[in-house]
Amino acid sequence: MKPAWIVRILFLLLLLASAGFAQKKDEAKPKFTNDDCLACHNDPTLTKEENGKSVSLGVDPKKFAASIHGQMFQCVDCHTDVKDVPHSVPPGKPSCAQCHADEQKQYDSGVHAKAVKAGIGQAARCSDCHGSVHEILPASDPASLVNHLNIPKTCDKCHTKTAVMNPTGVSTAPAVSYSQSVHGEAVAGGSEKAAVCTDCHEKHAIRPANDPASSISKSNVPATCAKCHQKEATQFEKSIHGKELAAGDLHAPACTDCHGIHTILAPGNPQSSVSAENLAKNTCARCHNSVRMSEEFGIPGRRATTYFESYHGLATEMGSSKAANCASCHGVHDILPSSDPNSTINPRNLVATCGKCHAGANANFANSKVHVDPAEASDLGSKFSRIARDFYLLMIFATIGGMLVHNLLIMRKKLKDRREGHVHIGGGERVVVRMTRLQRRQHLVLLTSFLTLVLTGFALKYPESILGTIFINEAVRRYIHRTAGAVLIAVGLYHVFYVIRYKEGRKLVSDLMPRYQDAIAIRDVLLYYLGLSKKKPEFPRFGYAEKMEYWALVWGTIVMAVTGLMAWFKVPVGDLLPRWSIDVGMTVHFYEAILATLAILVWHFYMVIFDPDVYPMNWAWYDGKMTIEQYREEHALDSETILAAMQLEAEKQAAENSETASEQTVAAGAEAGRNQDN
Repeated sequence: MKPAWIVRILFLLLLLASAGFAQKKDEAKPKFTNDDCLACHNDPTLTKEENGKSVSLGVDPKKFAASIHGQMFQCVDCHTDVKDVPHSVPPGKPSCAQCHADEQKQYDSGVHAKAVKAGIGQAARCSDCHGSVHEILPASDPASLVNHLNIPKTCDKCHTKTAVMNPTGVSTAPAVSYSQSVHGEAVAGGSEKAAVCTDCHEKHAIRPANDPASSISKSNVPATCAKCHQKEATQFEKSIHGKELAAGDLHAPACTDCHGIHTILAPGNPQSSVSAENLAKNTCARCHNSVRMSEEFGIPGRRATTYFESYHGLATEMGSSKAANCASCHGVHDILPSSDPNSTINPRNLVATCGKCHAGANANFANSKVHVDPAEASDLGSKFSRIARDFYLLMIFATIGGMLVHNLLIMRKKLKDRREGHVHIGGGERVVVRMTRLQRRQHLVLLTSFLTLVLTGFALKYPESILGTIFINEAVRRYIHRTAGAVLIAVGLYHVFYVIRYKEGRKLVSDLMPRYQDAIAIRDVLLYYLGLSKKKPEFPRFGYAEKMEYWALVWGTIVMAVTGLMAWFKVPVGDLLPRWSIDVGMTVHFYEAILATLAILVWHFYMVIFDPDVYPMNWAWYDGKMTIEQYREEHALDSETILAAMQLEAEKQAAENSETASEQTVAAGAEAGRNQDN
């Protein structure tokens, strides 16, 4: 064998021997086990000083073995710088990024990491959310701090404490609000599907809302909510709001603009921002009642104001859960402009939209306008409504004003005469029949139904007034109002029958017919009570004031009955008449109610209560009678009634005198008998 080959063989043997020696050396130094580490670190009193604080180095063997790290790794897999046991050189704190590089990168982009860098020592780190590194449990474990049901509690450890949050400038209110929300209550009830903090804010990349990359940035909110509400998100994406938001218009609402952010409540909750009443009053009104939105984007304004002037809005304010609100007509998430063929308020779809509540609605009925500003609208119905309103305002001002002046003049003179002792209407027995029993019954039914209609009608028109709080809800108010309306119509029809059927009814109407003498009487009254004439006017059974009131009542009952029935039966009326006629009818109904109510207060109540001659009350409505002296003072020309009353009084007095004489005769006879006995 050649020497060169001998050298090569010897070199190869040397290499093999070196490798075997190195392998034996490594086998002499095996990898440290958990038992090696826990031999010291299972002592809970083991500590070290760090930044002036005592830090525990103890590890609970059972908790570590049950943790996700204990099940997968050895201590030295994380503590890679451990060279010997015990440590000649203290090992450093391992970084979570060794295994969780992606999560660390996300965390570094979030608000917590930035707060740490800014020197806010209480800002959340990995262990604040996941727990001690030696006791971290998998998220699927019910005991884990990051288990779905435990997330709110984990976040609350910081976000409900003012001492922790105040230095950061972040309020504790959102965390408290979440606990009261539909999501928070569902999670507290054990729901695994309800959204928790990390579902909206992300797990590690938690960014502020003003960061375009944040999951809660306004433009990203729909996608965030879509993780749970995919159906609603798809509808929203196709809506006018969704399209505008996707185009970069941040004025357009996102989910949280309507539903709220943390205090999201169920739509059926009266406190919810999307409940029937709050939807129009607050939520939709924030944009659609805004003058700025109208001027900047050309969107019609005062939508909420005009809605609440309609029956739908008024009934909603009265607590009705059935009256149409914004979403009832425009949709919820799939809101489209009226020009879109798929819009619920497109002219082609209005019949179906109205028909959801108004069975039998047709195109004529659906032509109704909800958002109408009578002062600005130019359609025919609005013009007639304005004419009716202006006419009634003039009537109310002139009529009620005239009544006030008339009554004040009379009251002033009567009070002056009584003060000076010139006139005194004494008492006496009430024997003059002013109202028959049948008339009093009609009057009582009329009085009761009228007052009920006034209270329930104005309660609807002014739902925030004290009247609006009297009734339980709109359903009760509407039932009472319609019942009273039916009673008023019934008593009106009965009065027509009474006038035709009974002699006293025919005489009543005959005596109430206006005559030329009534105009003369008005002149004489004004002259007398102004002090321009010394002759006091005299009146027959009914003076001009009572005649005016009676025929005004007849007119008002007819007007209120017709317009009330138009409101009650909108659909059939809409089949027969132009739809705007109902709007005009409602205008007339409202202002006629004002006129009638004021007339009763100013005119009728003065005559039966506040007139000095009858105060505190004319009781004829109760028993139908007056004294002869009072009747002669008010109706001196009704000699027939006065003579009949005087004759009745004389007969009654004669009967009383005869009875007294008889009693005296009996008494005298008894006295004579006693004298004879004595």
